[in-house]
Amino acid sequence: MIIKGCKLTNFRSHEFFELKCWKETTMISGENGGGKTSILEAIYECLRGKSFRAVDREILRRGAEFYRVELEYMNGEKVVVVYERDGKKSFLVGDKKTARLPKKYRYPVVLFEPDDLNLVSSSPSHKREYFDRSFGQLSDGYSASLTKYNKALKQRNELLKSEYVSVDAVFSWNVMLSRLGVEIWKYREEQVKKINERLTEVYRSIAENEDEVEIVLRRDAEVMSESGYLKELEKGFERDRVLGYTSFGVHRDNYEFRFNGTEASGSASRGEVRSIVVALKFIEADVILAATGKAPVVLLDDVFSELDETRQKALVYNFKKNQVIITSVNAVEDIETS
Repeated sequence: MIIKGCKLTNFRSHEFFELKCWKETTMISGENGGGKTSILEAIYECLRGKSFRAVDREILRRGAEFYRVELEYMNGEKVVVVYERDGKKSFLVGDKKTARLPKKYRYPVVLFEPDDLNLVSSSPSHKREYFDRSFGQLSDGYSASLTKYNKALKQRNELLKSEYVSVDAVFSWNVMLSRLGVEIWKYREEQVKKINERLTEVYRSIAENEDEVEIVLRRDAEVMSESGYLKELEKGFERDRVLGYTSFGVHRDNYEFRFNGTEASGSASRGEVRSIVVALKFIEADVILAATGKAPVVLLDDVFSELDETRQKALVYNFKKNQVIITSVNAVEDIETS
């Protein structure tokens, strides 16, 4: 599906804005604070059904009663999202109006933001968020399990804050967290293994050296069974009761980047770290294509200014089969995608 254009009404700072897209690469240039990222955010919402950086009430332009985004594809199909000040949100696809974007109309995206270049040294929660968003595009089952897990985790944590909570009171939540947690662990392990099969090779093609790179999924315990997970939760009940939250589980996983056998955040140079992240983006696009049969739309939010010429050219070359939409403070010259 190739995007033909996008219209924004009352979306953040845009009272009205219309973007016409090229089949290959579309450039959006302008000063910082001019709303370039908001355009990518609007496109992302029509492709995935939600924003990548905010809740709807934060997106609504100040003083407006609604916001509206209309995305049109080259084949004439349209996706329209409308959010009203009273909190009502709807998607219109064809002649059907729904509260959520139907799964069949969700289209995969590779989003590249400047902050992603700090991924290697970022917090465990930021890395989990990054990979969860990526893995969620590959499997509806993973996204569903993660949503259910987080709801169960919230319920268990609420109980732990109660003055007279007992181990029996949280048992059912322990069981649910154990089942879902193992599902999530196994899927994360599977996807990290797939990434590692190509990460060094792709990294070397960008950095032009012989270094080795891998991602290690760090967990609180090496248990991969529901019974083992359940035992860990029960063993930590008294500690959790004192803390008021669940201290064991997949919500504490960390993705550690390794560079020649040591932690990349302390051993890789700034350029090497950026090559690792660029390589990860290329693999993400390839994995999405293999899993879904769809070449993802690539949204590059002001990352060209953060990369040297070698990595800029690598981005252009590796995404030449994708529709790419770029934002930049300055127009990027000599972009060739074929």
